[in-house]
Amino acid sequence: MPRSNETSLKDAINQLLEAYKLKPKLNEAKLTERWGSIVGEMIQKHTLQLFVKGSKLYIKLDSSVIRQEMLYSRTTIIEKVNAELGGRVVDEIVFL
Repeated sequence: MPRSNETSLKDAINQLLEAYKLKPKLNEAKLTERWGSIVGEMIQKHTLQLFVKGSKLYIKLDSSVIRQEMLYSRTTIIEKVNAELGGRVVDEIVFL
């Protein structure tokens, strides 16, 4: 039976991430790592830069055609990103 002052390792790590405000950078690293599985290999190859600032996802692409196609599927991409990261991380996408 766990004592009242004991916490699980998962809870301790989450508290550490919150205390040092590392959660946003961890989410950005996860997103960069999983970007290909979210949007597909072709879009990943044309992605030059990808970062999260606040609740906005900034994407820089080398193809205006792909940028236009991604504009049409913006809400789907936001849903996939949030599902992959396990929470409401991104609310808006900005194309650079």
